[in-house]
Amino acid sequence: MHIVVCIKQVPDSAQIRVHPVTNTIMRQGVPAIVNPYDLFSLEEALRLKDKFGGRVTVLCMGPPQAEEALRKCISFGADDAVLVTDRAFAGADTLATSYALAAGVRQIAREQAVDLVFTGKQTIDGDTAQVGPGIAKRMGLQLLTYVARIVECDLEKRSITVERRAEGGLQVLKTALPCLITMLENTNEMRFAGLPAMIHAAAYPVRKWSKEQAGIEDLDKIGLKGSPTVVSKVFGPTPRTEKAEMLDVEVSNLRDVALNLLQKIFTRHPTLESDLLMKEMML
Repeated sequence: MHIVVCIKQVPDSAQIRVHPVTNTIMRQGVPAIVNPYDLFSLEEALRLKDKFGGRVTVLCMGPPQAEEALRKCISFGADDAVLVTDRAFAGADTLATSYALAAGVRQIAREQAVDLVFTGKQTIDGDTAQVGPGIAKRMGLQLLTYVARIVECDLEKRSITVERRAEGGLQVLKTALPCLITMLENTNEMRFAGLPAMIHAAAYPVRKWSKEQAGIEDLDKIGLKGSPTVVSKVFGPTPRTEKAEMLDVEVSNLRDVALNLLQKIFTRHPTLESDLLMKEMML
C-alpha cells in the first residue's frame, strides 16, 4: 500500500503578516509550523500503514525552508519526503497549488502506484479547503471530504468505506481506490516522535524537485501567472462599539424574559422572523 500525504508549512497564524503591495503572505521572520489539519491526515495514513504495511510519502510545495516541515513528518513515521520547490511557484493560489501538487503526485506514482492521497481539511493561512478537491479533480480521483473516520479499507476489493461529517449528520460512504481523502480535525491524536526517529529525520535526504522534475507541463498554470485569484484588500475587522446588554433575570419569570429577548432580536433584524418561518415551512 502506498499513501501520499500532501502537507504544507504555514506561518504561525498568531504572527502572520501580509505584504502591503502584493497582498501575499510574508514568511520571512515568521515562525513556521506544519499545518495542524495536515497532521490528522498524516496520522491516519500512518495508522493504515501500521495495519496493512506499505509506505507513506509526504509531499509539499513550498520554499526551501519547508524542508523542516517534511523532516518533522519523517520523524513521525513517514517513509519518504518530496519538496516541490522553485521560484516559479511563488505567489500560487489554490488553483496553481493544486496543479503543482497533482503533478508531484503523478511523478511519485511513476515510481510506485499510489493507492490513497490524503490532505488536511484546509490550511490555517488560507482556510479555503480547495486544494484537496482541486488535486482530486485534476487527477480524476474519487473525492471524500470532511472524513471523520475510516471504517474499512479492503485492498483486495480495492475499496474504502468512511464516515463523513455533513450538515445533516453523519454519512457512510464507500468508493473505489485510488481516491483522495480530506480529514477533519480532532479525528485522531498525532503520535509522538522518539529520539531515534528524530535523529533519523534530521539526517534524511529530503528530495527537492524543481518545476521540471515535478513534471510541470504548462508554466502558465503555476505561480502568480497561473493564479487568477486577486486579493484587492486585506484588513482587520472593525471592533464593535456596541456593548453587551445585561439583564437581571428572575428564575420564575424566564418565559417573559425569553419572549422579550426574542422581540428585541426580531426588532433589530426585521426579516429574521419571516426567514425562519419560511425555512420551517420548507422542512
